[in-house]
Amino acid sequence: MVAKKGRGLLMVYVDVPEPLEEEFNRWYNEEHIAERLSIPGVLSAARYVAMRGGPKYLACYELTEPEAYFSDTWQHYLNHPTEWSQRMAPTVIGRNFVRNLYRLIYPEDVSDEVAQADMSPALLVGRMSVPAELEDEFNRAYNTERLPLYRSIPGYTRARRFTAVMGEPKYTTVHEFRAPEVADSPEWEAVRKARTPVWSEKISAQMAFAPGSPGVYTRMY
Repeated sequence: MVAKKGRGLLMVYVDVPEPLEEEFNRWYNEEHIAERLSIPGVLSAARYVAMRGGPKYLACYELTEPEAYFSDTWQHYLNHPTEWSQRMAPTVIGRNFVRNLYRLIYPEDVSDEVAQADMSPALLVGRMSVPAELEDEFNRAYNTERLPLYRSIPGYTRARRFTAVMGEPKYTTVHEFRAPEVADSPEWEAVRKARTPVWSEKISAQMAFAPGSPGVYTRMY
């Protein structure tokens, strides 16, 4: 079976002036997504709108590896945009534009279940950094102390963590939900506030989040 998720992820965030939103969304849905899905190494794509946090719009592209972004085909599309793209691309009309390319760091392998999973109906995405001297403890505590707690939350599907190949900040965590309301549930809040040894005492206060992060997003396309 053809995989739907791999080890790479491209996430494009943007705010768009309200008078341009209708055409911007038509451009994305009618032309741009299909163009990107035609590129070798692009496995799946979906668009989301922020329910909390921001920027407002998020496009996610699941990649075999992050190197797919640097392929001749992808770069050709970047360097030879369509007429519509020249008018409506987020780099042209957008504010707070973020285009980050990532490599999977957790889990280490892409299981068959994850590889065959559809794009999630809802996401909570955190974009963060920590001081370099804390990175090893940060990653270990995140993977072993924090993420196992989330698995018991009703409506929670999975988490994946990535490190940036292009863009900032260095780390992102993508929590997948069955519905955006999971992020407002008492179970989510209890886990968010739960104290764990290394994370609570040493890591949490040293984390720096990107503007608008963490953001809660629901799928729109």
